[in-house]
Amino acid sequence: MTDETKIKLFQDQEVRLKWDDEIEEYYFSVVDVVGILSESKNPSQYWRTLKSRLNDEGVQSVTICNRLKMLAKDGKMRKTDVATAKQLFRIIQSIPSPNAEPFKQWLAQVGSERLDGIADPEIAIERAVATYREKGYSEEWITQRLMGIEIRKDLTSEWDRSGVKKGREYAILTNEISQASFGITTGQHKKIKGLK
Repeated sequence: MTDETKIKLFQDQEVRLKWDDEIEEYYFSVVDVVGILSESKNPSQYWRTLKSRLNDEGVQSVTICNRLKMLAKDGKMRKTDVATAKQLFRIIQSIPSPNAEPFKQWLAQVGSERLDGIADPEIAIERAVATYREKGYSEEWITQRLMGIEIRKDLTSEWDRSGVKKGREYAILTNEISQASFGITTGQHKKIKGLK
């Protein structure tokens, strides 16, 4: 975990977050997000009540929320419940507020698109190409990217046939390929690109 704690603004309101190098994800302050979306005068109490209700419903994302020290309004580092983006989206689904509705609509849209992509993988590919175009990538770059994905898929299929386990072993092999091909590790490549 890095010591880096940042504050992001959401509709001119602060959301504390912290980057975790190990899992390569941000942790967001649940109380900050819940407070903004619920417009509660006491977001900590609102979160305690919501968390209790979600726990009673057996929602796993709540039971695995972490607690990290973050800078509080009084200037002291205090432990607060934090969640990854995935966990946070699940929590947002349970907030009965007009402010949470755009997130709920977006999640429903993404879920629908994902199901469409499962039913017809070509839809997912077309969506990826459209997204790359929207981001301003050239047609040549997009073609190279799609070819790279296909090559990677063939490579990982071969690894699967050879008994390589997904996760850490994949990462080690990918790192070796990067080192041999480009002279830098995947971690160094991420730093050059400014990726988290």
